[in-house]
Amino acid sequence: MVGNASDELFSGFWPVMRRFLFAFLPLWVFLIAYSANINVIISAILAGASVSLVAIYEKKKILSENANQSDGNKVIK
Repeated sequence: MVGNASDELFSGFWPVMRRFLFAFLPLWVFLIAYSANINVIISAILAGASVSLVAIYEKKKILSENANQSDGNKVIK
């Protein structure tokens, strides 16, 4: 039995990719917004908000994986 459902996403590569995204996605978003001449404070807010996108994506992907796996296990369809 799997302890954490996110360990199985993308054939087990997701935990590594998630750590990479949590570290570098805000930096990338900040640098892109800053180079587009957006105010530094607004760039920082956008960069901070980008971290939540990783968590939201992970949750949606886990829910879709669980729905696909449990589709054949239903007694009443």
